Amino acid sequence: MYLSRMRLNPRRRGTVFLIGNPQAMHAAVESCFPPVDGQKERVLWRIDQHPDSVELYILSPRKPSFEHLQEQAGWENEPSWRILDYSPLLDHVHKGNRYGFNLVANPVHTVTDPKTGRKARKAHVTRAQMRQWLLDRADQIGVAFPIDDATGEPLVQVVGQRDLNFRRGGSTLHLRQAEFQGVLDVTDPDFFREAITSGIGKARAYGCGLFTLVPVAKEE
Repeated sequence: MYLSRMRLNPRRRGTVFLIGNPQAMHAAVESCFPPVDGQKERVLWRIDQHPDSVELYILSPRKPSFEHLQEQAGWENEPSWRILDYSPLLDHVHKGNRYGFNLVANPVHTVTDPKTGRKARKAHVTRAQMRQWLLDRADQIGVAFPIDDATGEPLVQVVGQRDLNFRRGGSTLHLRQAEFQGVLDVTDPDFFREAITSGIGKARAYGCGLFTLVPVAKEE
């Protein structure tokens, strides 16, 4: 597996278009890889926006090629990407490891119409609901969220959210993204490796579900 980071030029029209249209960015990410006959690879990606910069993260089984994205949304004479082999991190995921994490996800829940019985997927509205959505998934992704001694609450925060409307075919899609930051402890290495490489939640084709991690030393 490879984790790539590409800095996009926030002043380019191509960048503005891509970060506002997950369908277009999905296509741009897919075009980073030559097609493989008969195989469907899981590629995760995420956009991180800061006051003066935009970064694209991609986690993929193969190394991507970014030249076309540089032409569309980068700097003409300055390649701005870095590709890292993610295998060392994955190989050293053990029970008890602690990591700081960033995650953009699509926190949704299923509701049932009492009259028709039809089920529909709805986005969570409040940050408290979004936070609880992630906390509820701790066991299935193989982690525990340590408790903050000062507040008595798990070390998980929702630090941002975005609502995006974009076209796919003849339909308009509505996507709510929540940005999480926090600290986690690994309880099941196999489950957590699967969460890292396959992502969590819905809308993974549209920039959701990708963890990025930084090892954190536990306090004695």
